[in-house]
Amino acid sequence: MPFAQQQPEHPRRPPTRGPGTPRRVTLLELFFDLVYVVALALISRDLAHEITWYQATQALIMLAAVWWTWVLTSLVTDLYDPARTEIKVLIVTVMFGVLLMSTAIPKAFGDRGLVFAGAYVAIHLGRGLILMPTVRVAPMIQRRAARVFCWFAASAVPWILGAFFSEDVRMALWLLALGIDYLGLRLAYPVPGLGTVPAAQLRVTAEHLAERYQQFYTIALGDTILVTGMAYSVVHAQAENTVGLVLAFGTILLLWRVYVHKSGELLPLAMKISKTPNRFVKTAPYSHLLMVAGVVITAAGFELVLHALPARTPPAWAAIILGGPALFLVGRAFFEREVFNRVSWSRPGGVLALVTAAPAVLFLPPLSASLTAMLVLIGVAVVDLLHSRGGPPETPTPP
Repeated sequence: MPFAQQQPEHPRRPPTRGPGTPRRVTLLELFFDLVYVVALALISRDLAHEITWYQATQALIMLAAVWWTWVLTSLVTDLYDPARTEIKVLIVTVMFGVLLMSTAIPKAFGDRGLVFAGAYVAIHLGRGLILMPTVRVAPMIQRRAARVFCWFAASAVPWILGAFFSEDVRMALWLLALGIDYLGLRLAYPVPGLGTVPAAQLRVTAEHLAERYQQFYTIALGDTILVTGMAYSVVHAQAENTVGLVLAFGTILLLWRVYVHKSGELLPLAMKISKTPNRFVKTAPYSHLLMVAGVVITAAGFELVLHALPARTPPAWAAIILGGPALFLVGRAFFEREVFNRVSWSRPGGVLALVTAAPAVLFLPPLSASLTAMLVLIGVAVVDLLHSRGGPPETPTPP
């Protein structure tokens, strides 16, 4: 069988996806994801080194910013042809920008704030500066790129301004900037004189976009494996460290299993059969952010348990060790509603179990908190298994 020949590029045709565009994720997109392993691992480790509500808020701001660079880049590769040279250049450029952001994460609220904010702003404005001239032969698509550019130009002001102020003011300005960025997608980027992005221009390629979200969640689990392995390689002389490693590995497996069960596995089909598939563009980024944040916080808990073992679990430690899985289950509940238009009682039940167990683990060693989190996730996984055993294959029913 002869090899399929790549279709030649047409400079005067906008690089949008066509019927002949491959629906699978390209190798360049997979390569692009690797830079996020560094970013997530640095956020997890920083959170473990100083556990306060202030530090937690800083970590979530950095995670939300890093996550949004991935979301918008994945949306671009879904709406445009990732095999076109212009889109390849865009992907590589964003990858370098995220690498710069990652190097600034440990001191983003210190003397590296301008590097972090500047790289973030450059990624989003640079994307528009690449796309708008490229799609000038298609005015409607160019207006879509212009709307997105306008919103990120507005958020660039508090992003850059915040880098020149102290931590408190910086946090407030960066939260404002994130609010603008996240609200823009939710509202379809309305701009006076240009209107909003029409729903018809947000038609997704179900197989591609669903696979991208599945892959990033796998990257987040890779962060937990990286943090766990690095922590255990430094301190592994005591039996307690090995127990912590076993609990961490078991928890990672469960975080994967609970995500994949039904909703994670059937996400591509749910997007494909939905009457409004573009709805996932406005919901999946938020539900997956909650799940990824839960995984990142859980990784910080592994860092704690594998490095030091006090006689009792400090309250801040309990918040991290139990709060990570709880936040994951909250995101998983929203994710299930996206795919099946329901929420299984095991999701809120698991969160309630973790909250109820929190006061008790304060009087026990940190390993007990890790064991509690793993047992709750086991309970959720078992309920999922019992619910699906013996029944016919379930079909997604997205709202």
